Amino acid sequence: MTPWLLAARPKTLAAAITPVLVGTALARNGAASIHWPSFVFALLGAVFIQIGTNFVNDALDFKKGADTHARLGPMRVTQAGLLSADAVLRGAYACFAIAAFCGIPLILRGGWPIAAIGVASIVAAYAYTGGPYPLAYHGLGEVFVMIFFGFVAVCGSFYLQRLTLDPTAWIGGLAVGALAVVILAINNLRDLENDRASNKRTLAARFGPRFAFGEIVAFAILPFVCAGAIAYLRGRWTMLIPMLAIGLMFALLLRVARSRGAELNRCLALAGALEWLFGILYVIGASVG
Repeated sequence: MTPWLLAARPKTLAAAITPVLVGTALARNGAASIHWPSFVFALLGAVFIQIGTNFVNDALDFKKGADTHARLGPMRVTQAGLLSADAVLRGAYACFAIAAFCGIPLILRGGWPIAAIGVASIVAAYAYTGGPYPLAYHGLGEVFVMIFFGFVAVCGSFYLQRLTLDPTAWIGGLAVGALAVVILAINNLRDLENDRASNKRTLAARFGPRFAFGEIVAFAILPFVCAGAIAYLRGRWTMLIPMLAIGLMFALLLRVARSRGAELNRCLALAGALEWLFGILYVIGASVG
């Protein structure tokens, strides 16, 4: 695998793709058709913002001393010496530029709300680990993930299809954002000791492993509560199809409870699979019946 592909971290792309799938699926439910150009450009924009964010994290976590030889997670190319921090940052800026280009047809369709979402998403992607007040270093990672990988991405994708919003879009954003928070919380639980040593004050580092596990449990259950609420509001049993992922959710929680340190990397893969499955089942639920 090339260093650039390693830095892009393809396994994290579920967090970018699933919100677009769910937002579009919710908009499709009851609508005549999908506006395919909006779907495609929203998907591309989300993917490049995610990759750009990964590049920024790779470079700046190394510069700040958060990534050391004691790292338990997947290889970071800057820390491993495969690419320089400056090169990886240039790659991030290129990804953000591509995402901005993808946003042009979306702005033409959706107007200033989409422009505001695009600018805010790119700024926040850098501010997650960069800038004068990096969000991830001050316990605000979960807030960032819920807003941008949940509400913004799902509601933005929904709006591009219908040019309006309804309550189910917001509930869908909460559901998908919760799944992304689960991934982040497992990551932070794994890195708890290293983060404390480097003064990276994630919620797990601040409040300890018991709090982190409780956070994972709460946010893993929340998407299924949201699925029930959406099915009730829409009055369609097919919108309960995402409930089929509940077995994988329980398997994830059981494995997290039994894992420590680097063992949690497998839990991260399982959490990513849960988000993929949830999104795919939403597409199916919105398409049948």
